[in-house]
Amino acid sequence: MLALNGSMRWQWQRLRYLLKRVTSSVTQRGFKGTLSRIAQELHSRPATDPIWKLEPLNAVLPCSMPRSDAPRVSVIIPIHGKLPYTLACLRSIARHNAAAALEVIVVDDASPDDSADVLSRIDGVRLLRNATNLGYIGSCNAGAGIARGEFLLFLNNDTQVTQGWLDELLACFVEEEGCGIAGSRLAYPDGRLQEAGGIVYANGEAWTYGRFEKRDDPRFLYRRDVDYVSGASLMITAELFQAIGGFDSRYAPAYCEDMDLAFAARAAGRRVIYQPTSLVVHCEGISSGLDPFAGVKRYQSINHTKFVEKWRDALTRQPRPKLPVEQAIQRQGMRHILIVDALTPEPSRDSGSLRLINIMRLLHELNWRITFMANNRRATGAEIALLGRIGVHVLCKPSSLPLPSWLSRHGAGLDAVMLCRHYVAEHYLPLVRRRAPRAKVIFDTVDLHFLREQRAAEHTGNESLARQAKRSRRHELALMRACDASLVVSPVEYQLLRDELPEVDVELLSNVHEVYGRRGDFGDRHGLVFVGGFGHPPNVDAVHWLVEEIVPRIQRERSDIVLHLIGDIPPTARESLARPGVQIHGRVEDLTPWMEGCRVALAPLRYGAGVKGKINMAMSHGLPVVATPVAAEGMHLVDGENVLLAEDAQTFAAAVLRLYADERLWLGLSDASLENIRQYFSFETARGTLKRLLA
Repeated sequence: MLALNGSMRWQWQRLRYLLKRVTSSVTQRGFKGTLSRIAQELHSRPATDPIWKLEPLNAVLPCSMPRSDAPRVSVIIPIHGKLPYTLACLRSIARHNAAAALEVIVVDDASPDDSADVLSRIDGVRLLRNATNLGYIGSCNAGAGIARGEFLLFLNNDTQVTQGWLDELLACFVEEEGCGIAGSRLAYPDGRLQEAGGIVYANGEAWTYGRFEKRDDPRFLYRRDVDYVSGASLMITAELFQAIGGFDSRYAPAYCEDMDLAFAARAAGRRVIYQPTSLVVHCEGISSGLDPFAGVKRYQSINHTKFVEKWRDALTRQPRPKLPVEQAIQRQGMRHILIVDALTPEPSRDSGSLRLINIMRLLHELNWRITFMANNRRATGAEIALLGRIGVHVLCKPSSLPLPSWLSRHGAGLDAVMLCRHYVAEHYLPLVRRRAPRAKVIFDTVDLHFLREQRAAEHTGNESLARQAKRSRRHELALMRACDASLVVSPVEYQLLRDELPEVDVELLSNVHEVYGRRGDFGDRHGLVFVGGFGHPPNVDAVHWLVEEIVPRIQRERSDIVLHLIGDIPPTARESLARPGVQIHGRVEDLTPWMEGCRVALAPLRYGAGVKGKINMAMSHGLPVVATPVAAEGMHLVDGENVLLAEDAQTFAAAVLRLYADERLWLGLSDASLENIRQYFSFETARGTLKRLLA
């Protein structure tokens, strides 16, 4: 009878645990999300995602492992049996070798099989054998004790890594100030997401964000600070690990040690960061099982109590229990900005994209939570990854709601909204005012549309376009009056608006560029380069003027000079522009080969507005520019000092020929170009404007 009662108590414990998990799921996922989760379990799926090229679980040894006598990273893999999983893990590391120098340390924790003997035969593995079983925590600390790397990367043996997994974690420590710990995006072998960073509530209970969701949902593809990351793939500086005292032995043999390490890192003033571009496949439960009442797994509940006791004060600053997960993932103290532009920014497409990306990079540095949506709600995987790298959550089809619905849920929590371009701002401003009532609304003009239209009308003598410019002017000025602040890129536009609308808050936030510096000597460079796609009408006019009137004059003097055209140019236009000495490359992913290999950059724009990114980009590489006065407007450029200016085809061609042949002039303009970027278009200048704007 007593045995029966004991069995009943055991079953009752399990039932209570199950009910608790279901209640927690309803709280975090909602009722609909919980039903979806139950449906997932009832739906059969392949054991592994067909996209994965996972290593088979067999006894095949890797030929050798990457190793270094002076490693930057020490990969520490604790094991207790399960040899096929360990070998598959090691083969995946060998197949997806990292750029960083590394060493692989395997800590054999008194395995019950022949793991140690087999692993000792693998070239490149540093094998540490524990004399007695120390458990996961003891094994990790022992491995760290012999590690030589500046960084420690703890990796479970039931994982398989993917390309870039280690280098992407390392990037967090380079790109994120104060990073102390970085963790990977974890996925199940069947392709579902396992973890995208962890949440710890005020009662000490933890929740793994994104579990069982689609692994490529944009919600899980942006870098961000988190409460903790899983020890299945966790990188930490060796210095910090030692200062903290390693994994706390009070949690031996395992469980809660990764949460504890994260809390200790933050207590030491360091950040814990989730890095989605580091993807690791994790066969959860292989080492410790999944039953919370059996084996090592039973320490999950025991150690939770210890964790709460240790971090009682820190937990008071954590999200309250039952707070929906989408709110709980946001770090306290972060302000939230929504940015809406016509398209998702793509830096190889236009200078406006590069400017916006750099603005978002600065907002990330200033501790803003950033959400972005394109007007067409489209974004490629590459665009999502690029923005995710600077902490931007991209709203796009098919995963996110349309903006009206999204604002209904999240608008009340917004601190600022930036609407880019006049037609985007005009469309969304009333909606934003209704559903984000406390947000500061910023109109980013990108450039003054009416000014560009007005100049195009003057250039072409088009009366219809002149009337359109007047209509655009009324609309843009009305938008500026209706918004809380407006941004312009050019001092000329800034002064125009200060005179026109003295009551409106207008800020100058120009293009933002890194100073790459000059690479490549004068004598090693050849050819001319123009950057600009045909999606921008002034570029169309400039290219035709350049090819039809300027280049023939240049080639009469120097037939060896080649013009390189870079940017989106449609096939029909390519046919009309094709001729000897003109090479059409179209859009390219990286401008560096032309910035470092060409001798002169050209900006033959005859109308337009704003600051010209093509000039900024060339000058940031120390590449001298020949431009028209219109192209150089508002850029603090002086003819003969940091640029050569010319207004007609004859003088433009003459300026190009002069600069192409005069090394002394070329070097002087190159040095002055770099100084111009440092002084007027640097990240530091833009950072000050953003701080003032969003104070």
